[in-house]
Amino acid sequence: MLLNKIEVPIKRLRDDAVIPRYQTEGAAGFDFHAAIDDTIVIEPGEWKEVSFGIALEIPPGYELRVRSRSGPAFNHHVIAYHGLIDSDYRGELSVLLHNTGAERYTIRPGDRVAQGVLSRYDTAVFVEVSELSETARGTGGFGSTGLS
Repeated sequence: MLLNKIEVPIKRLRDDAVIPRYQTEGAAGFDFHAAIDDTIVIEPGEWKEVSFGIALEIPPGYELRVRSRSGPAFNHHVIAYHGLIDSDYRGELSVLLHNTGAERYTIRPGDRVAQGVLSRYDTAVFVEVSELSETARGTGGFGSTGLS
């Protein structure tokens, strides 16, 4: 299968910033590395911002989603706030990490701390109507389709 490759201009904001890369040929996400001067300790229950030391020029029609890495999430219960970066943002990228575990978590300069996924999107055109089409679910909200 031929994959569509999109060129994304990137600017290092620090000399030690690591350019993101895919770890395997079939990976959808590329890793972001911590661009920090000293270690960061995230205590249980704490949130901490971790900078990547880079800025991107995301092409129009694309978004960048920042997501957790499975290793820290599974092994240490450290998860990323799932941020969305728009194509018109040109500032430094970072992640907000939350330690949901019972042990402190330490991040060192250069550690892989999050992953990014670049995705195409469509822009909605909202059309006001007086009625919406009927569905089996209707107006059923949270939990309306069952507990499991």
